Amino acid sequence: MSNPTTLTKKDFASDQEVRWCPGCGDYAILSAIQKTMPELGLPKEDIVFVSGIGCSSRFPYYMNTYGFHTIHGRAPAIASGLKLMRPELSVWMITGDGDALSIGGNHLIHILRRNLDINILLFNNQIYGLTKGQYSPTSKEGTVAKSTPEGSLDHPFSALLLAIGAGATFAARVHDKDMKMMTDVFKAAYEHKGTSFIEIYQNCVIFNDGVFDESVSKDTREEHTIYLQDKQPMLFGKEQDKGLLLEGYQARVVPSEDATDAVTIHDASREDPSFAFALAQLDRPHFPVPMGILRQVERPVYEELVQHQVDSVVQKKGKGDLEALIHSGDTWEIKN
Repeated sequence: MSNPTTLTKKDFASDQEVRWCPGCGDYAILSAIQKTMPELGLPKEDIVFVSGIGCSSRFPYYMNTYGFHTIHGRAPAIASGLKLMRPELSVWMITGDGDALSIGGNHLIHILRRNLDINILLFNNQIYGLTKGQYSPTSKEGTVAKSTPEGSLDHPFSALLLAIGAGATFAARVHDKDMKMMTDVFKAAYEHKGTSFIEIYQNCVIFNDGVFDESVSKDTREEHTIYLQDKQPMLFGKEQDKGLLLEGYQARVVPSEDATDAVTIHDASREDPSFAFALAQLDRPHFPVPMGILRQVERPVYEELVQHQVDSVVQKKGKGDLEALIHSGDTWEIKN
């Protein structure tokens, strides 16, 4: 077994050729994860990456850990089974906006509500990249793509609203141009006991280039992005001269000199999800896009509840006999 104290970023890079398009945001996310892993203090043998189908789902090939490249939309099922049988493992699920929110939507909401101790990274580029540029469940209305030449008519999903509504105990958003924010949030997700859901704004340079530019480019992001810091006033702008005031379900932008009385203090630990809901709904052009941890609360984790239930039944009834179970009830034998 490897010694976690001696591991470096290079130790987590596999020998596989990385096959994403040049300039793809996936490279930055991969680098951030490979940088984060040594800081967790785990041997590589205790880390598993599970993915579905899509550009993002090539991820397990590029990590020098255990991994599963599964089937479309079904990564939550594989990750859940793995965590239930091997709860000591650190399980990371890699998915995209199409994989998780279209064919895999049903599986995603149930892994979130169950609250297994799993980290979910959803790469959101608001397009289907692997299948060459169809609109996805997160594409904005009017998106012109190969499958919507006159513009998409569908109202898009908000990945964070969906996650919070399904009961996510940790919900965050980062983007692929901020390495420090990614690594900080990835570490916080690992330390959280329960399902961690992280939406990552990821640029697809081929089919949806620049869709997040206003929120993530160096020239504009200070005015159009708010970086959430727990227990701190929610300020933004190049001079930190604006703040957010949340009054019930309504948000207003106010001058930062009103910070003492008006600017809302961010509190990710609020049990009531309505605060995180209000933040997750903020979007351009009227509001800055929230980045960072929106919600982080504690709730019992599913695999521990399952084990407690199993232990309780064993204590009452004793260990089961598989052979006896198979031959119980009505049985018959087929002879040639």
